[in-house]
This record gives sequence, structure tokens and C-alpha cells, in this order.
Amino acid sequence: MKGKELVKLMKEQGWVLDRILGSHHIMVKEGKRPVPVPIHGNKDLNKSLLHRILKQAGIK
Repeated sequence: MKGKELVKLMKEQGWVLDRILGSHHIMVKEGKRPVPVPIHGNKDLNKSLLHRILKQAGIK
């Protein structure tokens, strides 16, 4: 899964783009800690990184 696809999935789950720091999109949701999502062109995210982000976001 690419970073942009993950941001789209998180938006569907109620997350909002708070700010962009370099190539990282910082997503926020009330009651949760901010979650950075790397957007590195057209590359897929590392599986372990993807799993960690999904876990932090409460999606998985």
C-alpha cells in the first residue's frame, strides 16, 4: 500500500490531515495521538511500517 492510499483509508475512518512536514502527512483524530504517514512518491510502504501505522490509527 502506498502512503497516499493509506491517507485516503485513514480519511474514510475519520482522520483529518493536520499538517505536512516534509514528506510526512500528520493525521489527527479526536482522542488519538497524531500519526505521521510518509508519502514517498509511488513506493509501497514497508510492511512492518504499514502495520505499525494501522495499529496506531486503530484500524487494525
